[in-house]
Amino acid sequence: MLFCKESLFTPGPTPVPDRVKQAMNQPMVAHRSEVFSNNLKQVATRLMPVFGSKEPVIVIAGSGTSALESAVCNVVHEGDHVVVVVTGVFGERFASICESYGVNVHRLDIEWGTACRPEQLETFLKGLEHPVKAVFATYCETSTSVLNPVKDLGAVVKRLTDALYIVDGVSCIGGVPVDMEEYQIDILVSGSQKALMLPPGLAFVAVNKRAKEEIKNGPKKRFYLDLNRYIQSYDEGTTTPFTPPVSLVYGANEVCQMIEEEGFGNVIKRHEILRDMTRAGVKALGLPLLVENDADASPTVTAVKPADGKANVIKKYLQEHFSMAIASGQKQLKGKIFRIGHMGYSTPFDVLNVLTALEMVVHELEGRDTFGIAVKKAEEVWKAHV
Repeated sequence: MLFCKESLFTPGPTPVPDRVKQAMNQPMVAHRSEVFSNNLKQVATRLMPVFGSKEPVIVIAGSGTSALESAVCNVVHEGDHVVVVVTGVFGERFASICESYGVNVHRLDIEWGTACRPEQLETFLKGLEHPVKAVFATYCETSTSVLNPVKDLGAVVKRLTDALYIVDGVSCIGGVPVDMEEYQIDILVSGSQKALMLPPGLAFVAVNKRAKEEIKNGPKKRFYLDLNRYIQSYDEGTTTPFTPPVSLVYGANEVCQMIEEEGFGNVIKRHEILRDMTRAGVKALGLPLLVENDADASPTVTAVKPADGKANVIKKYLQEHFSMAIASGQKQLKGKIFRIGHMGYSTPFDVLNVLTALEMVVHELEGRDTFGIAVKKAEEVWKAHV
């Protein structure tokens, strides 16, 4: 059967709205022009509520990993001691970046599929022999679909240390609540291709006043990711210190418009509904979820751990028969899980779509009568929310 439409359910890149594509398709302008400068300033300020920031959000041409690296190289010196909370692949990435800069990394390793508890972090910090310059944590661990309690972890960090609290929000900012002051976050980073409904290519860094001072006095060995350059360019009313992806910034402005039209509180609620619908539907099919505790489950991505190593079989079947793309597991979870992204430009009808396909896959692979059971559960959840 012909499927001419690719259905994208990966946890990044995610679908891009037509109106955002149209915004990105505007005629090119000079990146040093007043027109573009005003556009960039709008993005930097309109993203402030999304990041829970009191300062304009820094925009960098790069992937989410460039944002992670910028959060390290601007404030942590070689030989400093830091703590990295590792709940999956991207916690490991933060640790690897720190190590590449000659930083002494103390890893708090948490079982994959579970969130870090505040008491675990407290015990770990109390057991350290050295004062730490920074504590790194991941808000949503994309590889496991765990949502860490970053607010509670921040309270522990600030009560026990004078460390900077730095959070990776790449796979959830734009779909979760956050208040940098209330959560005591000093640096919060994200990327364009997740809940912010853009193609890959933009990195975002939100910093508070303390972090700004630390950045001013940061390591000397930095250039492209030197956040001082970006802050100075913004303060001087220009654009960025280096050539920006003009079209993506136009798209980002349209994304801000969409978020404002829906209302950010409603955006957060929609993502919670998508999570609850997905989890209810998957459970109805008898497929185990990697994150068992509902309180630890991300509203932007769901990881499923089918029995008998069928994760890749299901992923392949969805692609070949329905042109539906989901994500596989990473590192130690490779071949053991598949992941469904439901963030950004995603609606309850999209969740019903992927659950319908899963019903058909499970029926084909196991011969069970699964037609309608996942969709029914998901519809009940949706109805309960409205």
